[in-house]
Amino acid sequence: MGDIAKDLTSGTVGGAAQLIVGHPFDTIKVKLQSQPAPLPGQPPKYAGAMDAVKQTLAAEGPRGLYKGMGAPLATVAAFNAVLFTARGQMEALLRSEPGAPLTVSQQVVCGAGAGVAVSFLACPTELIKCRLQAQSALADSSSAGVAVKYGGPMDVARHVLRSEGGIRGLFKGLVPTLAREVPGNAAMFGVYEALKQYMAGGPDTSKLGRGSLIVAGGLAGASFWFSVYPTDVVKSVIQVDDYKNPKYTGSINAIRRILASEGAKGLYKGFGPAMARSVPANAACFLAYEVTRASLG
Repeated sequence: MGDIAKDLTSGTVGGAAQLIVGHPFDTIKVKLQSQPAPLPGQPPKYAGAMDAVKQTLAAEGPRGLYKGMGAPLATVAAFNAVLFTARGQMEALLRSEPGAPLTVSQQVVCGAGAGVAVSFLACPTELIKCRLQAQSALADSSSAGVAVKYGGPMDVARHVLRSEGGIRGLFKGLVPTLAREVPGNAAMFGVYEALKQYMAGGPDTSKLGRGSLIVAGGLAGASFWFSVYPTDVVKSVIQVDDYKNPKYTGSINAIRRILASEGAKGLYKGFGPAMARSVPANAACFLAYEVTRASLG
């Protein structure tokens, strides 16, 4: 089996592990991000992450925490296959000779390149996921009259293609998606390699145990969100914005309006669930990837 096929297979397994562990956290993150700013004197729909969990369970049961999982589940193979394969090809280009270890700075470059490649798949997938996750929060807001109820991932895709500009509508939010994926993956793969080399005591990390891989993967995932979280908030609000009566004209306008209405904390709505998700989800992803890749030779 060639290196590309090994990366495709290992990335698929890693992505499935990441999705199963992390999706409930992601649902709460998007609900907190997309809830409208409360009117003066009124409390927000969700007081915090735990309140969002309680309300979701009360209204929708445990299935509510996995709402919107169909879209990423359907594309998880392609998403992570592209991410890890693009990274693998970048590694091959930067190596001085086959099998030579790369420096941390070279892994940063590999992560950035993989981020560019994966953004074009992440954008439509995230749009569908965010619409499904956010609709229950939007339904009770002042925009209830224009909020659309979706029956599932395909229903979202059909609605966007029919009513929001065709294929172009599925790529709404591409700019903030690129602004999230490129620096985020650069940080994640750079931190992952730096931690592995630190724990291994040198560039040869092939002998690291699973515990070390879990620690490195979890902290690497946390570095992704820590470095780009405000960009993710902007992406989410743009992707769930109403097409006919948009609240935001673009990324910069979204940042300005969020800062004006909610202050800097508005750019960190859902940060707690995102960080809580990133550690176990990415630990599972990197461990599954490394174990699968090693088993393939």
